[in-house]
Parts: sequence; structure tokens; C-alpha cells
Amino acid sequence: MVAIKSVAHFSIPVSDVAKSTRFYTKIVGCRHLQTVGGGRMAFLDAAGTCVILVKRDPPINPMQDDHGGVHHAFAVAHDEYNKALDHLRANDVRITFEEDRQGGVLNGPRAYFHDPDGTVLEFIDLTSYAGDQSK
Repeated sequence: MVAIKSVAHFSIPVSDVAKSTRFYTKIVGCRHLQTVGGGRMAFLDAAGTCVILVKRDPPINPMQDDHGGVHHAFAVAHDEYNKALDHLRANDVRITFEEDRQGGVLNGPRAYFHDPDGTVLEFIDLTSYAGDQSK
């Protein structure tokens, strides 16, 4: 078996790289690293993991109400979780669903919302993770 040590990056398709870069930096809290390829790709840092926004033709998510569980989750510190949700609301980002899931693989309060192209995102106050081998 291969022994991976982390997730190096993941890519998110977007229809407007500049607009999505603003959303992911101002709303989600990522840090812009570099935009390349004539503005077709933006590299962002999400607390040590690289997120790459990649230009694609719309529609990115033609069935926004049926994402089938596909989403990207960003962990938020426990004492910052409610502030993060308030930040979404203050910026007119609608929270589509909230729950406090316990007894599973990834536990804790979480809230789901969409990026400008309808990609489902999640803020989670990650209270426990079944894969945590440090315990």
C-alpha cells in the first residue's frame, strides 16, 4: 500500500476565475497564491492545502439541488464556527443546510452553502475524525 502523507491539492471548476477567487478569499478564507494560464487557473492556500480554481465552461453544476453528496469541506476552529456562519450571512451567502452530526466518521456541527457556480461547500467544526491516528 502507498503511504500518503497529506492531500497536496484539489481542483474546483469555476466559470469566472477572478470572481471565484474573490469568493474563496473573502468569503471562505483562502489565501491567493498565484493566478496563471492567462487567468484560467488560480492557486489558493486553504490552511496548508492548495485549492486550484480551474476555468470551465458553464454550467458547472446544472443540478444544484441534487449534488449527490459531492462537496468540499473546510474545517473551522470551534470558537470561530458561529462567526464563520455569521460571516456567510453578512455577505448574503445562503446557508442551505445545517446539522450537528455525531457518531460517524467526521463529527461536529456543519453548515452547507454554494460558491458562485453552485459548487457545494461546507464549514465544519470538526470535533472528531475516525481516521485520526494521533490518538
